Amino acid sequence: MSAAVAPETPERPDTTPAGGSKSTGSAPGLATVARAYVDRVRGGELGALPAVLGLVVLCLFFALLRPVFLSNLNFANLLTQGAGSIAIAMGLVFVLLLGEIDLSAGYASGVCAAVLAILLTDHGWPWYGAVAAAILTGVVIGLVLGALVARIGIPSFVVTLAAFLGFQGIVLMLLKEGTNISIEDKTILAVANDNLSPALGWVLLAVSVAAYAAVEFRRSSNRVRRGLATAPPAVIAVRLGSFTVLGAVAVYLLNQQRSRNIVVDSLQGVPIVVPVIGVLLVVGTFVLHRTPFGLHIYAVGGNAEAARRAGINVSFIRVAAFVICSAMAAVGGIIAASRGNSVDPNTGGSNVLLLAVGSAVIGGTSLFGGRGRIVDAVLGGMVVAVIQNGMGLMGYSSGVKYAVTGSVLLVAAGVDALSRRRAVLR
Repeated sequence: MSAAVAPETPERPDTTPAGGSKSTGSAPGLATVARAYVDRVRGGELGALPAVLGLVVLCLFFALLRPVFLSNLNFANLLTQGAGSIAIAMGLVFVLLLGEIDLSAGYASGVCAAVLAILLTDHGWPWYGAVAAAILTGVVIGLVLGALVARIGIPSFVVTLAAFLGFQGIVLMLLKEGTNISIEDKTILAVANDNLSPALGWVLLAVSVAAYAAVEFRRSSNRVRRGLATAPPAVIAVRLGSFTVLGAVAVYLLNQQRSRNIVVDSLQGVPIVVPVIGVLLVVGTFVLHRTPFGLHIYAVGGNAEAARRAGINVSFIRVAAFVICSAMAAVGGIIAASRGNSVDPNTGGSNVLLLAVGSAVIGGTSLFGGRGRIVDAVLGGMVVAVIQNGMGLMGYSSGVKYAVTGSVLLVAAGVDALSRRRAVLR
């Protein structure tokens, strides 16, 4: 599935300043930066632009037809509804960047969730031990799948399709052909059902803004030290300001009371699963953009033969990508088990894989390899969650939801194919 195109990273390499000179060390003007961005879009480098525009349009559409869509309660539901699929999609990004596919990620998450539930309920393990065992199960699954693909040479489609079928049987065997295992551990249940205190939500926002500002400052300083052009201060200010405003609005809305009966149950604060996804996003982004391993992922996905000749251990990279994918599937399974308060044979099945793959591709990750970011999974996951949630509020059946989500996925894949063709023609 790999395409013979140059490896691409979400951020332009430090040796190619956006819209500026390689050696001036000065910041280009806003007009220059804008023109450079427009040129990249015209050249087929759309990035997350379609997902962002789609998210805005969908939110406006559902808000106009169903004002309850904008309620605090529904906003919180949106953030928790797609968290499990987003976690799985983050892992899938690593595999998709190589031009491979993992069709078993959904049921792999079910196997890991079953291991978690059995250890917690039947064997009395502490939550941290059960979580570690579930993630280790995901790592082992990834090692097996990766070895079959990279070492033996079986196409990933065939390997993971076989695993998709096999893991269904393993889940049934673990759950004794249909047993529903309830989860009572308060820590696990809190992941997808509880909220941070309002004060802690503001503290989290302040820390996030400070960290983002530090990253931007360090990036700019490094480019100046290396004699490269930097982004104009106005651009950096817009990025930081937008992040701060959006975060403040989200925290403010989530800190409002969402319960209709506060005497019985007070419901306010940022859902705990939000910082969990945030940490995964930061770690995944760092790995892909700031480590040799991440650069090798893009190189192998862009052109595996060229990467091999450059001295990159292609087999290791492929195995590692499947390990990360299955480990993230385990995290998604843990989140799903927390949200459902139990594990059953349907955990990880049904439309889980569709939503996870859809999240990554709709967000901007290419099915052809070499192009994508971890944040794509988050953006695409929110698009999918908005579609599912909004159409549910409008009373549409599950069949209509699937049809619409599949259509959006097809459009996203078509946009990816056309943009890559345009980039090659240029």
